[in-house]
Amino acid sequence: MTETVTVVQPEITEARIPPGPRIPVVLQGAGYALARRWMVKRISRRYGDIFTLRLPMFGRTVIVAEPQLAKQLFQANTEDVGNVQPNLSRILGSGSVFALDGTDHRRRRKLLTPPFHGKSIRNYEAIFEEETLRESANWPEGREFETLEPMMRITLNAILRAVFGADGEQLDELRRIIPPWVTLGSRLAVLPNPTRDYGRFSPWARLARYRSQYDAVIDQLIERIESDPDFEHRDDILALLLRSTYEDGSAMSRKDIGDELLTLLAAGHETTASTLGWAFERISRHPDVLAELVAEAATDGNEYRQATILEIQRVRTVIDFAGRHVYAPAFELGDWAIPRGYSVIVALAAIQERPDEFPDPDRFDPQRFVGSRPGLGWIPFGGGTRRCVGAAFANVEMDVVLRTVLRHFVIETTTAPGEKVHSRGVAYTPKSGGRVVVHRRATALGQ
Repeated sequence: MTETVTVVQPEITEARIPPGPRIPVVLQGAGYALARRWMVKRISRRYGDIFTLRLPMFGRTVIVAEPQLAKQLFQANTEDVGNVQPNLSRILGSGSVFALDGTDHRRRRKLLTPPFHGKSIRNYEAIFEEETLRESANWPEGREFETLEPMMRITLNAILRAVFGADGEQLDELRRIIPPWVTLGSRLAVLPNPTRDYGRFSPWARLARYRSQYDAVIDQLIERIESDPDFEHRDDILALLLRSTYEDGSAMSRKDIGDELLTLLAAGHETTASTLGWAFERISRHPDVLAELVAEAATDGNEYRQATILEIQRVRTVIDFAGRHVYAPAFELGDWAIPRGYSVIVALAAIQERPDEFPDPDRFDPQRFVGSRPGLGWIPFGGGTRRCVGAAFANVEMDVVLRTVLRHFVIETTTAPGEKVHSRGVAYTPKSGGRVVVHRRATALGQ
């Protein structure tokens, strides 16, 4: 669990706001919604690593593209800055960890942390391998196919089994509900809330119908697990949450548990699958990297595979921003003092592409992480008290999935240009789905 340093803000008497472009608000909003990475790069060339925008969703917003400033924001006192408003809780529910701030957020994270660290994650490794082998059993040989959708199914099935501990009819229903819900929710998450009701055929109404179906399934699953004679000894995530209590002895409500499980199912599986899609897109275009990965897959080692995953997360950032909302009268950030009510957005992708942090940043080079820990500029999971609680879970899952595929398949290399970056709303994926050509090995590596 990441230790957070509380930074006490000095008394600030007046605002000092970074400059920004003087273009119409509607154009700023459209540019940020449709091409925010390109927009951040263009504006930062003129205004530097910190500048101000006016965005329809977040209001007056300071964009940060410098690692020291990002660290200062992430380590700030949570009474001074909290979660960005609006945030994913409007999609995932008011009981999601995304909705909470301050003490409530710290208490919730303390309950969520145990299932995603140490021994708990090691218990899931067999699930990751089994789901990879099950999904890849019918992969076509010698013919190009997209890896993104198979990775989506692997990661969804793995998190479902980790959360609920078993398979069954209800999980089949969740497999039907979650994928279209995630696709729709990702698109709506980057749009402002509607100002009026657009009727039962609107995207927001469809999202609500998916949520109603999801809630009904979760109620059935909770009742089934609570009535299990072996309930006290179950190690699945839902059972752990149902048994967990806060310091005062109170427990999470069913609604809060449902919101948190939806957060795990939706946010967890899409981002991990997107990174894996990029993994196959990248290694198929870098023969030396692929050869090193294959050689390592025949052993029990994973140093180079871990370095490759870190580099994929850097050079093909799936979630490209992390935000905070200023609650203090003014929040000091570097040379600036940001007034109450402002949003502060960290441009994660821009920071991970800085040449002063990563020399020749456009080069795909896992070697830069071999034998060294990621530095300040590597922040794909965000930072501080709001760093992704499932980061360790995702890392182990990606490692096991990649190792399993390398052991059982030969991946053809290609000289084709790299796939373009495609926005699914919240996550960025390979535009063509991370297409590769594979051949099954006669004998799996390491056997």
